Amino acid sequence: MSPNQIKTLLPIAVVALGILVYASTFIVRQYETAIRLRLGEIVSTDYQPGLHFMFPLVNNVIKFDRRIHTLDARPQRFLTVEKKDVIVDSFAKWRITNAAQYYRSTGGSADRTERLLSEQINTNLRNEFGKRTIQEVVSEDRQDVMDAITRAIDRGAADLGIEVVDVRVKKIDLPPEVSESVYERMRAERERVARDLRATGAEAAERIRADADRQRIVLLAEAQRLSEQVRGEGDAQAAQTYANAFNQNPGFFSFFRSLSAYRTAFGQGGDLMVLEPDSEFFRYFQQSAPTKPASPAPALP
Repeated sequence: MSPNQIKTLLPIAVVALGILVYASTFIVRQYETAIRLRLGEIVSTDYQPGLHFMFPLVNNVIKFDRRIHTLDARPQRFLTVEKKDVIVDSFAKWRITNAAQYYRSTGGSADRTERLLSEQINTNLRNEFGKRTIQEVVSEDRQDVMDAITRAIDRGAADLGIEVVDVRVKKIDLPPEVSESVYERMRAERERVARDLRATGAEAAERIRADADRQRIVLLAEAQRLSEQVRGEGDAQAAQTYANAFNQNPGFFSFFRSLSAYRTAFGQGGDLMVLEPDSEFFRYFQQSAPTKPASPAPALP
C-alpha cells in the first residue's frame, strides 16, 4: 500500500474507530439505573454510575430515572361506611427499585406505570374509606389511614418493580349536590346558635340594666338621706349659733335683726308699705339711743 493511500485511509480508520468506541460505551449517571438487552432479552441490570461497555448492534441499553416520581391522581368518588359520597384528591410518591422487573411489567413506560399505580391507589382508597366514617378519615386517624394505604399499595407495586414511598390525600370534598344541603344545615345550625346567643345576651343585658337601676335608686336614696341628715345637722348648728349669739347680747341681736329687716324691706326700692308710724317695726326710728327692749323686735321674713 502506497504512502498516499495510507494517508487517505488513516483519517477514515480513526473516525471509524471513534464511532466503534462511542457505540460500544454508555454512561450511567448518578440518578439513573440501566438494563442491557441482547436482541430484546435482558442480560444485565443494576449498573453502577459510571462508564460501561457493550457490543454494538447486538446490545442496546435502556436507562431509567431512579429518583422519586410524583403521581398526581385524578379526584375520585368513594363511599364511606355511612354510605356517603366523598370526592378524594390524592397523590403518591414512587421510585424504581428493580429495573428489570419494571421493564418486564410496564415496558419502561412511565405513563403505563402511573396508570397501573392509579388503579391500585383507587382500589385501596375505596377499601379503606369503605371501612371508615367521614369523621375518621378527616380527623387525627387520617395518618393511620394513609400509612395503611401506603403499605398495601407498596406490596402490590412490588410486582411492577417500583417502591411506593408515600401516599397522601390532598383534599376531601363532598359532591356538589350534597355540599349545598350540608351548607344549608350548617347555616341553619349557626343561625340557631346565634339566636340563642343573642337571647342569652339580651337576658344578661336586662339583668345588668335592672341591677344598675336598682343600685342607682339605692345610691340616690342614700345620698338624699345623707344630705337631709347633713342639712338637719347644719340647721341645728345654725340655730344653736343664733341662740348663743342672742343670749350674749339680746339687745344688739334685736337691733341687728331689725336692720336686716329694714335692708330687706327698703333695699330694692319702689316698694310701698302701709304701716302706722308708732308700729313696732319703726321702734328704732323713734329712739335716740337704744334701750333694752322688753321683747325682740319682729323681723320681716
